[in-house]
Amino acid sequence: MRKLDQILEKKAVILLGIESSCDDTSMAVLVDGVVASNVTYNQAIHAKYGGVIPEWASRKHMEAVVPVFEEAMKNANCQLKDLDGIAVTRGPGLMGSLVVGLCFAKGLSLSLDIPLIEVNHLEAHVLSLLIEDPRPSFPFLCLTVSGGHTQLVVVKDYDQLEVIGKTLDDAAGEAFDKTGKLLGLTYPAGPEMDKLADLGQPIFKFPVSKMKELDYSFSGLKTSVLYFLQDRLKEDPSFIHNHLNDLCASIQHTIVEILCHQLLKASAQTGIKQIGIAGGVSANSGLRKKIRSLAEINGWEVFMPRMEYCTDNAAMIAMGGYHKWKKGIFSEDDIEPLARMPIGT
Repeated sequence: MRKLDQILEKKAVILLGIESSCDDTSMAVLVDGVVASNVTYNQAIHAKYGGVIPEWASRKHMEAVVPVFEEAMKNANCQLKDLDGIAVTRGPGLMGSLVVGLCFAKGLSLSLDIPLIEVNHLEAHVLSLLIEDPRPSFPFLCLTVSGGHTQLVVVKDYDQLEVIGKTLDDAAGEAFDKTGKLLGLTYPAGPEMDKLADLGQPIFKFPVSKMKELDYSFSGLKTSVLYFLQDRLKEDPSFIHNHLNDLCASIQHTIVEILCHQLLKASAQTGIKQIGIAGGVSANSGLRKKIRSLAEINGWEVFMPRMEYCTDNAAMIAMGGYHKWKKGIFSEDDIEPLARMPIGT
């Protein structure tokens, strides 16, 4: 490996970030902790099948990985010889997808003789709050909400993250997608439901699960919506069509209430008033509006990433790698992808 003292002679540390945990191929170039480029290729092919097909996802990553890399390097005006390290998602995620990104990262690391840095995808979502100003100060509380995960995380430092609450079944993103499917919305249903909810009112009541601890549960909501629609459709076959906006508003309102109920408890129990949200569902306008209103009532200081840093992206992977790089925390070139990789692994 190229000697660190040779790298440190440079004025800037330049890292490449690689993200391929699911169906988005993304690469970013980070220069001294500042994003110089962030390119993401989205696989729209999965939409018509109502979910990500793992085999197709990995094949599409193989097709996209080189073009996305070339575009990210070009946008950053960066050459191979300029790179000082490669940060890559090791997990959690789809095995086939992770393999593509990890193999590409290993190849670059070995050929350029520069460090390989593994990054936990879930930790990177939290660290997306630190990509640009305004940034929260430590400790802060992060609600991470995505298609596969819903967690409450206390962040004491870049590498000190503690999960204090998590979903026991479906994640918030899954709740949006599964209830959206019942309404006939396309995958992923979350963004479409958000738009339709803005045109409706939350006039239909669904149960808000309130767990004793700080964990979450969304499976009951899905079942409640299913039975509710079955009963109403017996009376009026056009019920969904006639009330689609209000149904979306009602479901979104319920999901947001479940998320914020536990967030309020977590803030009260920890005494932390620096609050952040991260992950794909953090782009939801209803959730953002609710948290802003809670901030005024509870004296919170709220932090929300820009939209491009909410969904899966390589800038957050590069950011996670950057703080490991500064501490000299590198990975061996024989690391394997992990489909499950809890925070702290």
